[in-house]
Amino acid sequence: MLRRHASGFRTLLMLADAGLAFVLLAVLSIARFGDNWLAVWRPLVDQPALVAAGYAATWVVILWLHGLYRPRARWSIRSEALAILRATIILGLITGTVLFAFKLPDVSRLFLIALFPSQWALTLATRVAMRFVFERLRARGYNVRYVLVVGEGARGQAFATKLEGHRELGLSVLGFVDDEAHKLPAKWKHLGPVDMIESLLHAEVVDEVAICLPFSQWERVNAIAHLCEEEGKIVRVPVDMLDRAFAAGRFEDLDGTPVYSLVSGPDRLVALVVKRAFDIAVSGLALIVGSPILLGIALWIRLRDGSPVVFHQVRTGLHGRKFAMLKFRTMSVDAEFRLEALMAKSEVAGQAFKMTADPRVTRSGGFLRRTSLDELPQLWNVLRGDMSLVGPRPALPREVDTYDLWHRRRLSMKPGITGLWQVSARRSASFDMWAQLDLSYIDRWSLWLDIKILARTLPAALNGR
Repeated sequence: MLRRHASGFRTLLMLADAGLAFVLLAVLSIARFGDNWLAVWRPLVDQPALVAAGYAATWVVILWLHGLYRPRARWSIRSEALAILRATIILGLITGTVLFAFKLPDVSRLFLIALFPSQWALTLATRVAMRFVFERLRARGYNVRYVLVVGEGARGQAFATKLEGHRELGLSVLGFVDDEAHKLPAKWKHLGPVDMIESLLHAEVVDEVAICLPFSQWERVNAIAHLCEEEGKIVRVPVDMLDRAFAAGRFEDLDGTPVYSLVSGPDRLVALVVKRAFDIAVSGLALIVGSPILLGIALWIRLRDGSPVVFHQVRTGLHGRKFAMLKFRTMSVDAEFRLEALMAKSEVAGQAFKMTADPRVTRSGGFLRRTSLDELPQLWNVLRGDMSLVGPRPALPREVDTYDLWHRRRLSMKPGITGLWQVSARRSASFDMWAQLDLSYIDRWSLWLDIKILARTLPAALNGR
């Protein structure tokens, strides 16, 4: 199975199964023994919480051994129910063996009779509910990753069918490119010839590229893979036999089809999930705790500079996704219209604009910019999922249009409020230097690196750096 996507789904299932097994044990104990349930358990076991944790861990291991964390295209409630039933029987046998071995005959039989059917029903209901919720969310476009398929012949269509058959992966086929048009199902569309791939990568939201061309075009496959790597896209090459390898990659499997995957950028999905959870926790807490500061700044701007207080600007995010980035307004209302006349005075060489004594900055804007307080509304962008706390800065679409090929790999990671170049080379006059630091961050990314950058951001902001 494609590791990046399967590992996240598997981890979520494991956490849900373990947590619910722990809770179920406590709930049934309360239902059977009342509010003094701990007093009932303690004569039998010294640490009821550790026993519950061991029970939950054992349940997860049994489910793992029964293959219930392996994504399947042909999933059905009946097959899942039977597999969980077999696992429940094993759990019951193991529990009985443990009770006999440790001579614990006083455990309530009524409690055990209720435990195992409840465990089976809860586990099955959880999985059905999770799949239903994920399918509804992805049907509405949430957390969907888009795949461009190169080659729309039998190989390309078969691979696309397998991808979309695994709904839990959250992959959706954007369309196909091929020099020869083939008959496609109504749900898919032909986007143009193969030579259009670079313009499509720039014009559309493309997260992954599946190259399904025949091996007679191997040189072309190699060139397309190199282009997509430079753009920061994940490349999938379904093959039956590979007689030549790229510079780096790994073999994976999709329903028996060997897939050679080239992954540039962070690919530790569990760590990325933790990063997202960290973003939600920190941004949510900061918005609540900092609400008086946000309100105070908003009132100050309103009284000194008038409305609007918050500035909305379209920026380019992960793999070209457009979103409205929020900032406290620090410039005149007509700032966008005056930009063209100031472009020649930019102090940055390359695809970005920066001017120290910008005449468009308002009376309160200078202070807000020096202290980076104007960035605080972006905490809402982080909470929504458009941005992260740490990452490459989101660029304007017009800047992205002028990027060199190697610059575009900045878009392979979610943009952030702060980043490596903001705390180390913010005053550099070269956009290429900023981009190199962003790519260094992407290549070296870890949760620890995020924490170090955040730790350096606050003093840098307070000192006006």
